Amino acid sequence: MSEKQRIVNFVENEWGTYVARFNRLPKDEGVRRVNEEGYETFQDMLAHIMEWWTEGMGVIMAIAEKREFERKKYDFDAFNAAAVAKYKNWNEAEFLSLFEETRLGVVADLKKVDEEVFANRRVQGWVRGIFTHHARVHLVACGKFIALDTLENEYSKWLEKFDALENKDEYLQKQGFERFEDILAHTIGWWDEGVKAIEGIKRDKNYVYEEPDVDSFNAEIVAKYKSMSPDETRKVFEQKRKAMIEFVKSLDESLFENLTVERWLAADVVEHFDEHDM
Repeated sequence: MSEKQRIVNFVENEWGTYVARFNRLPKDEGVRRVNEEGYETFQDMLAHIMEWWTEGMGVIMAIAEKREFERKKYDFDAFNAAAVAKYKNWNEAEFLSLFEETRLGVVADLKKVDEEVFANRRVQGWVRGIFTHHARVHLVACGKFIALDTLENEYSKWLEKFDALENKDEYLQKQGFERFEDILAHTIGWWDEGVKAIEGIKRDKNYVYEEPDVDSFNAEIVAKYKSMSPDETRKVFEQKRKAMIEFVKSLDESLFENLTVERWLAADVVEHFDEHDM
């Protein structure tokens, strides 16, 4: 799949179902998650997201059309506050209509952009900032699309990204691991644990998963893979990544309405990537 098609798919599928996925949450849970993101209401968060789409697409389209554009230094707090204030008094229905209209406009504009434009580093930065990474930052309700996208398009580059790092020791020290392969083992372990929990729920809707002690579990899983060579651990990681793709593909969309399933995939697949990314 081309990078252009990936981003078009992302805006059509991930952002296209964002509001509906949030609305399936119990009301109190939805409010709690939005508050944890630092916003008073879901509309405030959507306003922030939409204004960054508009800002970023202005730059992307200027680059695509070979036009000059203003290179700004952003005060992110001020930008976000202005976005929220701009729509604070809007009627919910009118605001959601504008949000959807804006999203559809983004899709239409992205489809006009030539494929090679997505190789531009500034475009890549904006695309990541307003579409892909931004969705993981504000993942108030995980769905199948973003779990698969992260496994297929983010984790797939992990080994290559680490090998290209100039400051490997600094990265590992910051992460709190001795070897990169220890991070891979840690990731594998939590994927396996998540699959166990989800399979339990699939068998019995009343299944209650007992989460292990996190520190002990992390230590045990790293020790388990310590005897493997780096190449062997990397091979197992890639096998597990592909198995996770097939596992997520096999899940019925209705399973994501179960908060345990939804949170496992959000935490151990999507958010976990950014916790250990470089």
